[in-house]
Amino acid sequence: MNTTVSSRSSFSLWLQAVRAFSFTASMVPIIIGAMLALASQGEVRWDLFPIVILCSLLIHAGTNLFSDYYDFKKGVDKEGAFGGSGVLVGKLLRPNQLFIGGLISFGLCFLLGLIFVQVRGVEMLYLGIIGLVGGFLYCGGIGYKYLALGDVLVFWLMGPLMVLGSFFVLTGTYNSTIILTSLPVGFLVTAILHANNLRDIQHDKAAHVRTMATILGLGGAKIEYYLLIAAAYLSVVIMVVLNMLSPWTLVVLLSLPPAVKNMKVISQATPTTQTELAMIDVQTAQHHFLFGILLSIGLLLSALL
Repeated sequence: MNTTVSSRSSFSLWLQAVRAFSFTASMVPIIIGAMLALASQGEVRWDLFPIVILCSLLIHAGTNLFSDYYDFKKGVDKEGAFGGSGVLVGKLLRPNQLFIGGLISFGLCFLLGLIFVQVRGVEMLYLGIIGLVGGFLYCGGIGYKYLALGDVLVFWLMGPLMVLGSFFVLTGTYNSTIILTSLPVGFLVTAILHANNLRDIQHDKAAHVRTMATILGLGGAKIEYYLLIAAAYLSVVIMVVLNMLSPWTLVVLLSLPPAVKNMKVISQATPTTQTELAMIDVQTAQHHFLFGILLSIGLLLSALL
């Protein structure tokens, strides 16, 4: 191991491995679920909220570790590719370390989730198992990421399921409004994945990985990205018009400038401009976070005013 690697702490290596920068994608739906709980009429178990946050971080970290492990094993992550954390390609950690790390993350999440099962009943067990299985099968097992199912399943797993899970743990109830309010989050978290896949079209084709981006081609993939971004805003506007959401939630429109900027970057992409798209998934994640925080503020104002 070279001097640069040996001088780094294990903590910094594992932060890179779990891709901690991406954790905002799982924090946003949890916070939105909490703001919806605040607006609810029943009792809210705020003492459970820190455990909800910890569980969401653990399942996200575990999914990232398994994703790196299987992408590396299947030759998807290699020199010159932009995806993954880079710890395996750079020989900073060993594959078995990431796999064991994923198991530990999922195991801890499951054990903490038993608290929710005790408080809220067997429904939480079902939700937890769906989340854990969905996280593992993203790249492990059938690897639905490689079968062009990533966009659809990530939409539900990191959008409605996480918002609903957060709300249900805190309140013990759920309703269709929670699902509808979570849709914009689902659209934008899918946009993060799709931006990554759009950038990696050439690498994924070479590795025989099927994504919606490789199926649609660059032109079609651009259109999907535009539609996902537009759907997030349009769904909020429609719900406000139908009195399902307060006009305060229109504060999300303040996040339009970075959305337009990202779409402009996407529009200028060509098959030979992958370097220019190197950060488009991170930039889309930043937009997702800004939109989610603004939506949370809108929901909070709706509850308090």
